[in-house]
Amino acid sequence: MSPIIWAVLLMSVGLGLAMLEVFIPSAGILGFLSVAAIITAIVLAFSSGGATIGFLFLGVAAVSLPTAIILAFKWLPNTPVGRRLMLGKPKEREILPQDDPRETYQALIGSTGIAKSAMLPGGAIVIEGNVYEAVCESGSLEPGERITVVRVRNNRLVVRKTAEGTPVEDTDQDPLARPIDSLGIDPLDDPLS
Repeated sequence: MSPIIWAVLLMSVGLGLAMLEVFIPSAGILGFLSVAAIITAIVLAFSSGGATIGFLFLGVAAVSLPTAIILAFKWLPNTPVGRRLMLGKPKEREILPQDDPRETYQALIGSTGIAKSAMLPGGAIVIEGNVYEAVCESGSLEPGERITVVRVRNNRLVVRKTAEGTPVEDTDQDPLARPIDSLGIDPLDDPLS
């Protein structure tokens, strides 16, 4: 058999081993054998066919080796091994949290509630027993004033004082956060005497 035929066979085996290295993790053994086969094919082509055939094989190796590896990586995700190695694109429901606050906040537009804390301009509000962070649309609000949610901006509720904005006594407020005068305790009474 002619040495050029051996060079062609070695080049084909080398390219096949390079593609196989992508599919079968062999710790570089198949890659080493691939490079060795391709180099041997080029040396054989130079020694038996002369400089023209040798440079032809060198050019074929320079173009076909990267092409073979790129093709192998393109086919990899479609193989059973590739499907186990690579994760699929996540679905939207896997990325978003269970209760998306954007949907919850959009549903609150138009709802009324009361200011739980002083809003200068941001603070806490209570709507149907749930506490939310909010921003006052203009000015400031005192605790207990009635508010209406007008829009959502940057994942925060924007509220405005309602027409019947009279303060409401907040029964849920922490006693330690309330002024001592509102609790009916004289601050100077000594309970021990």
